[in-house]
Amino acid sequence: MTSVADKIRQLRDEEGRAALIGYLPVGFPTVEQSIEAAKTLIESGADILELGIPYTDPVMDGETIQQAVQSALDGGVRLRDVFTVIKAIAHLGAPILVMTYFNPIYHYGLRRFAQDLVDAGGCGLITPDLTPDAAQEWIEVADEFGLDKVFLVAPSSTTERLELTAAASRGFVYAASTMGVTGERTTLGSAAEELVARTREAGGEIVCVGLGVSREEQARDVGLYADGVIVGSAFVRPLAGSGSFEERLIAMGNVAKALARGVHEARK
Repeated sequence: MTSVADKIRQLRDEEGRAALIGYLPVGFPTVEQSIEAAKTLIESGADILELGIPYTDPVMDGETIQQAVQSALDGGVRLRDVFTVIKAIAHLGAPILVMTYFNPIYHYGLRRFAQDLVDAGGCGLITPDLTPDAAQEWIEVADEFGLDKVFLVAPSSTTERLELTAAASRGFVYAASTMGVTGERTTLGSAAEELVARTREAGGEIVCVGLGVSREEQARDVGLYADGVIVGSAFVRPLAGSGSFEERLIAMGNVAKALARGVHEARK
């Protein structure tokens, strides 16, 4: 068992609800400010955090996150800064996953990255551009270090692909609610709920839904059937807004509180 899975099971068994999982890019607006943003997100109701490593070719990210990532890169953020952020917030009780494209980790060195992540207090990786059948080297390293391996499924995934991904994942299976890039959406439709059901039938014990959740009612809807509700752009957008950084933190915290309220009320 892993701390991410344990947290989700604890919330399900003791509180009867899904987890709110929040994404933030490291180094946006700055490294120190991203630490403050992560703390605020946890204090405002996020149960689990995803920290994104800025990358020059974020092909699966929508405009909001792309702009934030580019700002972080322009500010000089480096991959190793993710460990600084994790160390600063690991004591707050929210398990921390790193969301990253695979190329930066590959060039950093898989075992070196795994060791540094464990030392910092992180739990594992979400790798959106890495499929389980191409991930054997990472799977072996993750197993050696006891790290989570979160892989993605999509509405287009075949039953065979769902079974392969469910078997390879540890922590949870990430169900992309729709085809396309990250970002806020007006409606999620029925594809996400169908995908969660299919993934469970394929062997996925814990299935969390991301891409598109941005409002309280959406969090409530997804929290009815998913084990976790993943939110990114809706948290990043206030941080990129106008006003002082303190004002932007408050705005982001208010978004988090509303989404947490939706998740908490979903199964009541």
